[in-house]
Amino acid sequence: MCGIVAYAGVRAATPILLQGLRKLEYRGYDSAGIAIHRKDGIKIYKQEGKVSNLVDSLGDYQHDPDHEQAHVGIAHTRWATHGPPTTANAHPHPAGNGRIALVHNGIIENYRGLKAKLAAEGHIFLSDTDSEVLAHLVDHYYEGDLLEAITKALKEVDGTYGIACICEDEPGKLIVARKGSPIVIGLGDGETIVASDASAIISHTRQAIYLDDNDIAVIEDGKVDIRTLDSSPVQRDIADIDWSADAAEKGGYEHYMLKEIFEQPEAIRNAIRGRVDAERGTAVLSGLGLTPRELVEFHRLLIVGCGTSLNAGLVGEYAVEDFAAMLGEVEQAAEFRYRNPIVGSKDLVVAISQSGETADTLAAVREAIDKGAMVAGLVNVVGSTIARETGRGIYLHAGPEISVASTKAFTCQVSVLLMIALKLARGRRMSLQNGRSIAQKILNIPSLVERVLAKNDEIAKVAEHFVKFENMFYIGRGYMFPVALEGALKIKEISYIHAEAYNAAELKHGPIALLDENMPVVALMNKGPGQEKTVGNVEECRARKAPVLGVITEGDDEAREACDWVIEIPECPHFIATIVATTALQLFSYHVARLRGCSIDQPRNLAKSVTVE
Repeated sequence: MCGIVAYAGVRAATPILLQGLRKLEYRGYDSAGIAIHRKDGIKIYKQEGKVSNLVDSLGDYQHDPDHEQAHVGIAHTRWATHGPPTTANAHPHPAGNGRIALVHNGIIENYRGLKAKLAAEGHIFLSDTDSEVLAHLVDHYYEGDLLEAITKALKEVDGTYGIACICEDEPGKLIVARKGSPIVIGLGDGETIVASDASAIISHTRQAIYLDDNDIAVIEDGKVDIRTLDSSPVQRDIADIDWSADAAEKGGYEHYMLKEIFEQPEAIRNAIRGRVDAERGTAVLSGLGLTPRELVEFHRLLIVGCGTSLNAGLVGEYAVEDFAAMLGEVEQAAEFRYRNPIVGSKDLVVAISQSGETADTLAAVREAIDKGAMVAGLVNVVGSTIARETGRGIYLHAGPEISVASTKAFTCQVSVLLMIALKLARGRRMSLQNGRSIAQKILNIPSLVERVLAKNDEIAKVAEHFVKFENMFYIGRGYMFPVALEGALKIKEISYIHAEAYNAAELKHGPIALLDENMPVVALMNKGPGQEKTVGNVEECRARKAPVLGVITEGDDEAREACDWVIEIPECPHFIATIVATTALQLFSYHVARLRGCSIDQPRNLAKSVTVE
């Protein structure tokens, strides 16, 4: 959830740390801070609010000669878990009268007991956080060897962590470690840049090492020494980051979210490039590492995910059952991990996570592996934990997604799930002719999305009518129900309008009681199975004076007459319309939020990459 940046090298640390914090602000923006190892000791600067507040508070200090000669430092931007977003709760946390400074992502579950023990020994705590307890625990064990102290401390904590730590008595040394919270080490020329996300290091290097759980890395003099908690040396592969620094910039757009919405045609092309065999009417998914014979032996496709990824999974469930006549099932990852799910060797489990680090989804992966299922990851980040632990899967190749509200990840996830469904179907009873037809429709997705994006100005005008509302319903049937869920999620994420999504048939079973002129309904009523039923549901809404926005097929005059306002999308099969209609609703949500003056890329209480429960 939070963002870590650390540096050890030949350049001044402060500007590199501040630049990295700006890149990671989408992971947390409640407070920010840096600690640098100067000649006169470790100096900590932190501030409540956004990174810009920290930069302003530093003022001319960041250009002080002592700062410019400080070549080692750590930094953090926080998404609050334990304790409110205050300067006192901001990282880095000092301990031992300032001789140790530490930043931490994750949650220390047994921090209360540790805090009580340390307080009894005379440690004084200045914050409400669990992270400060870890800093004091390191200080408790410190006897001149920082690595030994951190190793002992980490063996005593329960929970998750990604940490970076420096010590006044060991200048030039930076130590980082991880368990359940990502740490990537960028390798430069005589320098090392550490971060919780590659976006903070890409402008410096494309060579990176991704730590595994229970790894500790000692960084000094341009060298990286990686060990386990048992002090055994280990080697980790050096990976190439396959996207440029420009991909993580706004590129002239007002917000990252708008940029990423408009990147979707190219992102989807990248996701499907080389993976659709139109001649054979199938998909080429070599990352799964499964033969056609192995694929046909699975009885069920089980999809696990959270949030937007869960909504994408629902589309995958429908497609697998429609195309392949195979049982599809979607599980919320947090529920999967805490019960005793029925899963085994005849199940193919697909774990969906944009970051590849989502804590609940990763735990579901481990549970499925332990129960003997074949598990594959559907992620967007090369080298992420889910990708490494599954050892098989499909990368989205969507490029970095900076905005907290996911857009292109969803449409790429659905595109890949459609290819998985096609692959499974062709291994069963789907004919070559039908396979070719579906393959061509998948190839056409980017051009259909481009046609929706061309309606941006029209959608912005429609959005003007919804700025005043504080509640909304979204309804859809079949494939359009997951779209309704995703549409409602987007509008509440970035505009703070309370929105609920229902299968259109469920309206009459309770929710209809809330309909009046102050409860607008967004209805997915494009052409396809069940459309006439949805139109009937819309008539029920209008009879109760509820304003209706219809997402309809271009030229469908009958559907238009049933609505107060419409957004038109190109005619296409329902399984493709899931992507096309979602793109339209992304634009709608964006413009509503913009007109309401909301913080679109950094919505309140949210952050990217949920690596805590």
